Amino acid sequence: MPNDFSVLALDAMGVIYQTGDDVADLLTPFVAAHGGSTDRELVERTYLLASLGAIPAMQFWRIVGVDPALEDSYVGLHCLTDGIRDVLIWPRNRGLPVCCISDDFAEWSVSLRRRFCLEDLFGSWFVSGELGIRKADMAIYQAALGGLCCGSGEILFVDDRVRNLDAVRKLGLATACLKTAPNLDGARRRLTSVRELFGMFR
Repeated sequence: MPNDFSVLALDAMGVIYQTGDDVADLLTPFVAAHGGSTDRELVERTYLLASLGAIPAMQFWRIVGVDPALEDSYVGLHCLTDGIRDVLIWPRNRGLPVCCISDDFAEWSVSLRRRFCLEDLFGSWFVSGELGIRKADMAIYQAALGGLCCGSGEILFVDDRVRNLDAVRKLGLATACLKTAPNLDGARRRLTSVRELFGMFR
C-alpha cells in the first residue's frame, strides 16, 4: 500500500469509538432504560435535530423524557476502538495533521474527546452539531478541506459507512472502509483494524 498521505481524517462512531450505530445500539436503549420514550422514531428524529445543531442536548433529553443530569452516564457508555490511541499518537509524533469529521451533538463530541483525553491528538474537529451539516452532505467535507488548507489528494478519510466514503471520494480524497464489508472497487481500501493505518503516511 503506497505511503502517499500526509493528513488523516477519521469518522468518530465506528472508527474512533467502538460503536458504529450509537443511536440504535446505545442511545435508544439508554432512553428506554431511564424512563424515557420507547418510540424509536421519536428518539431518532430528535437526535437528528440535535446532531444538526437545531436544538441543544438539554432539549433533546427533555423531549425524549430523560433527566438531562444523566447525560454523563450516557456519554460514559462509549469506548475507544482498540488501538486507536496508538494510531493517533503515531502521526502526531511526526507532525502530521489528524482531524475528525463526525455526525454528533456538539456537546457530546466535546464531552467524549475530553473524557478520553483526545483533544491534543487532533488538530481539527468538524462536527455536524457545530456546522449544521451531516454526512454524507458534500458541504461538511468541503468545510473540512477549507479548514485543513491542504490538497484533497493528501488526505486519507476513514469511515465505517460506505455512503460517506462514496461522497467524499467525489472531492478527490482517498478513502478506507473500517469494517468487514467487501472491497467494492480498487480505489477503496478495506481495513479490519485501525492498526492497519500504521505506515500508510509519508
